[in-house]
Amino acid sequence: MIKTLIGALALALPAAAAWAGPAGEPGLFETLREHDRIFFERAFNQCDFGYLERAIHPRLDFYHDQGGYQDRADFLENTRRYVCPASGPKPIRVVDEGSLQVFPLYRDGDLYGAIQSGTHRFFLREDGKADVHTSSARFTHLYLLVDGDWLLREVMSYDHSSPED
Repeated sequence: MIKTLIGALALALPAAAAWAGPAGEPGLFETLREHDRIFFERAFNQCDFGYLERAIHPRLDFYHDQGGYQDRADFLENTRRYVCPASGPKPIRVVDEGSLQVFPLYRDGDLYGAIQSGTHRFFLREDGKADVHTSSARFTHLYLLVDGDWLLREVMSYDHSSPED
């Protein structure tokens, strides 16, 4: 019984440390906040597809409460079609900085990934006009550290609401 309890504690302690938040891994919160900013500025707001293809995991899973599930190929196609249209209004994403949380993930004491969550707002941008707020939502991202690069592996985008809600 005591051996079982000690074994359970040994397994639980690393898991508890994984949820220590920004203090759990020095600099991780700032690193992922900046990574998120660059990722969405380049991939979503500027439509840099070369960057986007390098920054997402080969087995990306994207779950959206209104648009359903997308794998990597679907995600890239839908980004081209709906986020980066050839003409007309362009969707823009803005994170609510104060909402960001980051939780490190460890395997045998080594950092291998992180969960990032928060809220963000979406706008439509059109030349010569003010941006129009279209919706707000929550997000949860799973980033994996692969050969020194943070790759977006899983995305959950949910609780979408219009500005009137």
